Amino acid sequence: MEHITLLLGIVIVTALVFDFTNGFHDTANAMATTISTGALKPKTAVAMAAVLNLVGAFLSVEVAKTISGGIINEEGIRTEVIFAALVGAILWNLLTWLLGLPSSSSHALFGGLIGAAVMSAGWSSVNGPTVVTKVLIPAVAAPVVAGLAAMLATRLTYRIGNRAEEKATAKGYRAGQIASAGLVSLAHGTNDAQKTMGIITLALVTGGVIAPDSDPPTWVIVSAGAAIALGTYLGGWRIIRTLGKGLTDLAPQQGFAAQTSAATAILASSHIGFSLSTTQVCSGAVMGSGLGRKGGVVRWSTATRMFVAWGLTLPAAGLAGASAEFLTKQGTWGIVATGVLLVAGAGVIWTLSRRQPVTVDNVNDVDAEPAGVVTTAIAAVTPPPAGPVATADPDLKTTIPAPDAEPTSPATV
Repeated sequence: MEHITLLLGIVIVTALVFDFTNGFHDTANAMATTISTGALKPKTAVAMAAVLNLVGAFLSVEVAKTISGGIINEEGIRTEVIFAALVGAILWNLLTWLLGLPSSSSHALFGGLIGAAVMSAGWSSVNGPTVVTKVLIPAVAAPVVAGLAAMLATRLTYRIGNRAEEKATAKGYRAGQIASAGLVSLAHGTNDAQKTMGIITLALVTGGVIAPDSDPPTWVIVSAGAAIALGTYLGGWRIIRTLGKGLTDLAPQQGFAAQTSAATAILASSHIGFSLSTTQVCSGAVMGSGLGRKGGVVRWSTATRMFVAWGLTLPAAGLAGASAEFLTKQGTWGIVATGVLLVAGAGVIWTLSRRQPVTVDNVNDVDAEPAGVVTTAIAAVTPPPAGPVATADPDLKTTIPAPDAEPTSPATV
């Protein structure tokens, strides 16, 4: 076994930076609905999520094994490939955070890893069946299942509390929301922190530090859990706003149903080793709860932008990872250039985010959604009313004369 080299150390630090961005990018998964319904104050919510993310990191390593020994073939993969993959994932995470889109950090990581591996060693370096069964199929099925479960759960909660006093019911469901939000945070740590564990373990294997098929070392588990907890505590307020207020308006009953459904799906997937996107699960659950309430609506313009981001995540992060790997293959100067581009890109995104900051103080302030495409199109093609346009002056009164009577034809004798 070899010692940790400078390059391997840089890769480990970069992986923890990704884990940190994963934390603040995905805080919304657990706490957006809790904050939007007023069940918890924003700072209390993110502190609770941070602690439970840290605890969740120690509960399982099944997802870490999927990443470290399942997505790509370890043989022939250089440490630089892992670095390039992380660069692609971090840049996509930061870009979607800037736009306030709850995209999948998991799929950003997978996309970066696949793109970098293909650039380095060709398509044979990717385990296609594993990608399909443990990444792509869950990516499609999980938000649908969580959404349907949340919709049914929402209808059930309203039916159960139909005859109860509204204020007491809301108070009870807010308490339930706190418990279910804690469960989602625990599930998030169990699922997402393991992805960074898997990446670091893969880097240690490619660097010859540990043997293939090894479990993540204890220090890897601790550092990954701490990084995601710290990122969670800082709170990704932009995405919290989108998920808590941008998709639909949630009552406590809906928030409870959404979070309980999401937590169940995430914990089940972690147990069987599916590397699920907690973002997609929670987003699907929020939309399902919006549709489950009578008269509830989903803001489909926001949802459409989110769906587009989901579809672009794997290929976009893959392209970024492949581009970064193309640079790292050039030698030391390429590795340095890749690091400089990462820092520069992150700096530009941060600067742009300061133009319209979203903080704990304005996270629940959401502008009314503009008219949709269909409404705008109908208005554009509708002809204006015939005749003179009425004036807006309230002092003027107009009497509309009765239409002239049609002339009568002379009687025919």
